[in-house]
Amino acid sequence: MQTTLIILDSVSDWKPYYETDSIITAGEYLQNEQLSQEDLLIINLCSDLSYNSEGYYCSLLAQARKHKVIPSSDAINSLESDRTIKLQGLLKKTCHSWVSGTTSLDGNASPRTIDIFFGDCEDPSLKRLAKFIFDQFPFPMLKATFSSSKFTQLEHFRTMALSELDDAQQTLFANAIDRFNKKIWRYPKSRKMFGYDLAILHDPKEKIPCSNASALNLFVSEAKKMNIHAELITADDSARLMEFDALFIRQTTAVNHITYQLAKKAQQADMVVIDDPTSIILCTNKVYLKELLDREKIPCPRSRLVFKTKPAGYDELSQVLGDTMVIKVPDGSFSVGVTKVTNQQEYEKTLAELFLSSSILLIQEFLPTDFDWRIGVIGGECIYGCKYYMAQGHWQIIQHRANRIPRGGAFETIPLYSIPSKVRKLAIKATSLIGKGLYGVDIKMVGEQPIIIEINDNPSLEHGVEDQVMGNELYRIILREFVDRLNSRQHKR
Repeated sequence: MQTTLIILDSVSDWKPYYETDSIITAGEYLQNEQLSQEDLLIINLCSDLSYNSEGYYCSLLAQARKHKVIPSSDAINSLESDRTIKLQGLLKKTCHSWVSGTTSLDGNASPRTIDIFFGDCEDPSLKRLAKFIFDQFPFPMLKATFSSSKFTQLEHFRTMALSELDDAQQTLFANAIDRFNKKIWRYPKSRKMFGYDLAILHDPKEKIPCSNASALNLFVSEAKKMNIHAELITADDSARLMEFDALFIRQTTAVNHITYQLAKKAQQADMVVIDDPTSIILCTNKVYLKELLDREKIPCPRSRLVFKTKPAGYDELSQVLGDTMVIKVPDGSFSVGVTKVTNQQEYEKTLAELFLSSSILLIQEFLPTDFDWRIGVIGGECIYGCKYYMAQGHWQIIQHRANRIPRGGAFETIPLYSIPSKVRKLAIKATSLIGKGLYGVDIKMVGEQPIIIEINDNPSLEHGVEDQVMGNELYRIILREFVDRLNSRQHKR
């Protein structure tokens, strides 16, 4: 269990707030070498974070001591070198209506400022903007100023010091730090102290979630039995990430997405994270996987890349791949962005549609089978196996229908010892090229030859499906992987 330390210029800076044993001065932190042996979360509230200042060295030394720290020295350096943030979509509209809505006495628009405390702010309409800025520059306190002439341009922002906060700001700060890390002053006597804290990231609104609610609840309940405090969090809780020792992503991943951003942030904070940023990058892109599997001579469907700038013709490809082909966008998931074509007209129509979202498409030969194997692998070991059957009357496991709920096929969970050894061995060999994370390997049997279709990071783990054979032990196996990795890191310190 981590202990939280708040670094201050002076203990007197904390007078407006509740008393706590968690405060320490910069000088005390820098000179106490014994702290390097402790598992700490450091909140650096020094007023001066400039290069070579005591505040800067507190963050730098915290990283050297393997403490989790906000802000990190990397964040401080980034703030000094680049104070620009590019806003997109809804954030632009939010800023435009907010900044342009205020005028000065002479009728001209005046710059607007926003005070951000641990990714939160006072104005409910700007909370998403505050969180976005915090994700780019994770500092306890920031004051951001927006241009009055370019409504979506950050003109300036700076760190804030405790000594400059007025009564209202002190209240906002206290509430924000309380939410950010409740462990600072809230230790109910009845609470059981756990060995580690695990954040399980999920999205309750996902149409096709990676884990159903009962599976998520089983992760939490089984973790408790293993002396792990597991908590379900969403993207809205990202400011609290460093409260935890490990991050388990149970939300559909993408590189240009909050899942990758949080995986990256967790990795930089030396947390155990599954799936890690590298696995997300490699598994979510079918173009990369094609090149990797071809290079390593892993059995996979015959395939070609087609480029928007100079697409190959249907006749040319059909001579190599056959008349029936499968066209895929590189980063699709759950059978989205995958289309089967059987003639030139369908081929050209599909290219026109899919090239709107990607400049490269993957074309594969069509290999019809009644089912796909899904082999679950973690840490280089198989942990479950399922047969996913095609949706009735359809050629994919999941059939997506316009304005209707997606329909899936039947499944059959198979004991590991009953899965052909060559299927298990191929799954392990293929995932070893990616890493040691949690993967779901899709394999087709073509005659007697197992062929890799995809390697998925963040695979489905649903109560009543993947756990049908192993029961709750499946959740414990995954949780033990976290514990083993966390214990290994502790021994290295």
